[in-house]
Amino acid sequence: MTETTDDRTDVRVEITVEVPRAEAFRVFTEEFDAIKPREHNLLAVDIAETVLEPRAGGDVYDRGVDGSICRWGQVLAYEPPSRLVLAWLIGPHWQLEQDPAQASEVEIRFVEEGPSSTRVELVHGHLDRHGDGWEGMVPALDGDQGWPLYLQRYVELLSAR
Repeated sequence: MTETTDDRTDVRVEITVEVPRAEAFRVFTEEFDAIKPREHNLLAVDIAETVLEPRAGGDVYDRGVDGSICRWGQVLAYEPPSRLVLAWLIGPHWQLEQDPAQASEVEIRFVEEGPSSTRVELVHGHLDRHGDGWEGMVPALDGDQGWPLYLQRYVELLSAR
């Protein structure tokens, strides 16, 4: 399911889901709240919801049960039904990245394999932009609690339909 490149500056995860491409894109973007684990939390309180604003320039953020906001991403490209690109504003010490030039990027492509089958390709690239300590992010993002978990939750969400 996962593969890490030799230069280790990106993480790649790929799955195939048995839904048409437009539906695969719609569920991923509109129901991202159900995909992102609540325990992946930079807030001081529990997460009430995760929001992915469906437009280029939109934010990706967690809203705490107390109304607090943690903006941890930005939508760089929103191209239904084929592509979504996010700026990842979380640094190597799992704290918010203040400098957008040091953000990595998460690109998700939805590739039609057939009328009711879609390959979902996720590449979290440019990790080296985060600066010192970025190498430590690779095993976490590529591991069982990283992007593979997100895509597994996505598959389970689709399967529950």
